[in-house]
Amino acid sequence: MAGAPEPVAALLPTEPNGVEMVAKFFRALGDPARLRLLEYLLHDEHTVTECVEQIGLSQGRVSTHLGCLADCGYVQVRRQGRFAHYKVTDPRVAELVLLARSLAADNAAALAACMRITPTP
Repeated sequence: MAGAPEPVAALLPTEPNGVEMVAKFFRALGDPARLRLLEYLLHDEHTVTECVEQIGLSQGRVSTHLGCLADCGYVQVRRQGRFAHYKVTDPRVAELVLLARSLAADNAAALAACMRITPTP
């Protein structure tokens, strides 16, 4: 007869509001424009103008998304004269984006069929 199952180590924070903080971490990544910006900024520093050209949104929308990513600690900004240059703060973000892409590809049919999470407009 097998013994009692071994306890699984907690994956989520145990302190108060810890799980809420992890959920907020993922909500910051929950916008397609922010994900495209992160992916663009993974390997090099870029100005807002370059981000606008790459992403295809207005300067105001791109600036808002970059502000969100900076406030949440995903990117850092370096000001040079009247230009703001953005880059990814932590190399683990690249690993996270690649893992998310892989998981999404492996679960594409289920994600496409999911009716509980509505797509962003």
